[in-house]
Amino acid sequence: MADETFHGIGVGREHLAPFAVDAAASRGRLVPEPDSRTRTPFQRDRDRIVHSSAFRRLKHKTQVFVAYEGDHFRTRLTHTIEVSQIARAFARALRLDEDLTEAVALVHDFGHTPFGHAGERALNRCMEDHGGFDHNAQSLRIVTALERRYAEFDGLNLAFETLDGLVKHNGPLTGRHACIGGPVPRPILDFDAVFPLDLDRFASLEAQAAAISDDIAYNTHDLDDGLRAGLIDLEDLEGLDLAGDLLREVTARYPDLDRSRTVHEIMRRHITRMVEDVIAASLGRLREDGIGDPHAVRAASRTLIDFSPRMRAMAAQTKEFLFARVYRNDSVMRVMDRAEGVVADLFARYRADPAAMGGAWSESVRSLDEGRLARRVCDYLSGMTDSFALAEHRRLFDATPDLR
Repeated sequence: MADETFHGIGVGREHLAPFAVDAAASRGRLVPEPDSRTRTPFQRDRDRIVHSSAFRRLKHKTQVFVAYEGDHFRTRLTHTIEVSQIARAFARALRLDEDLTEAVALVHDFGHTPFGHAGERALNRCMEDHGGFDHNAQSLRIVTALERRYAEFDGLNLAFETLDGLVKHNGPLTGRHACIGGPVPRPILDFDAVFPLDLDRFASLEAQAAAISDDIAYNTHDLDDGLRAGLIDLEDLEGLDLAGDLLREVTARYPDLDRSRTVHEIMRRHITRMVEDVIAASLGRLREDGIGDPHAVRAASRTLIDFSPRMRAMAAQTKEFLFARVYRNDSVMRVMDRAEGVVADLFARYRADPAAMGGAWSESVRSLDEGRLARRVCDYLSGMTDSFALAEHRRLFDATPDLR
């Protein structure tokens, strides 16, 4: 039988919208590799992401509540899975490449530290003389350098489109549409110099779908976790335009429903209402802007996969409510302050005594200047799970705070 060449198993180009990314036209990888006989480049990327060590570590990294506060709260891993599920729904509805969309969604939080944003704040302070710390830039470092699984390259050697989506899912990093204030993080600029990522242009619709899915997921599940933790009550939702409307809708239809099921009914409607809004609003923008191919997406003057103005206002209202009632709640802040202290303690100790890191992390440290040593310590610390960070603190210090 003659040898057959496969071009991946998945949705054919004829079933995708003209503005979707074409896997067969991928711009390739930093280190060239032969095509897979059975997978598209984006299917291959998704599989590499799922099988990475960084993906497994998300299981034990804080989203909002540390693991000790209960088994039913979200972790970085469960959040990532929820984002991926919503993102695939967008890709299916808009006829985008589902595998690329899923890959960007699955990798978007790789760079998060132990203890969520508390760990990020601590590392950013520790690294302020050496370029600071940015979790998005750290995600790029992980998939381009720090994962070491393959014989021929460091990192995961992901396709351009996946890296582009990882770095710019929230928008361009340079130019008049830049989504960040201040300088672009050094790790991103360093990689861009070797493998240009068009930092002044928008990422694909697939990446934009992953980004808005992140907003939908955390706005919804942080409300859910806040209710579960007792930081907010159902009655508190009445003042929110979206959740309050859904509360009234559910209680009118099911007046005798118990609290737990009422919460679940509200949350699933919360996601559905936001998803339906994004699909309708995004299709409108694509028509208005005459977007006919992936190149037009990248050259666009605005994000195309987004909420309607009304839903954007409601999402902002929900986020403001979560900051006031959940993220900055005294009990949450008390735990996060202690967590910041754990990370700062470990950074100072490893920097003063790199051998305490052990293994390959402590090798050849004498050849490193101050900045590169600090970055190595930062890489080591940012990859830790909550439980490992606490175990290391107990090993190296006489007293470790109780994160409860």
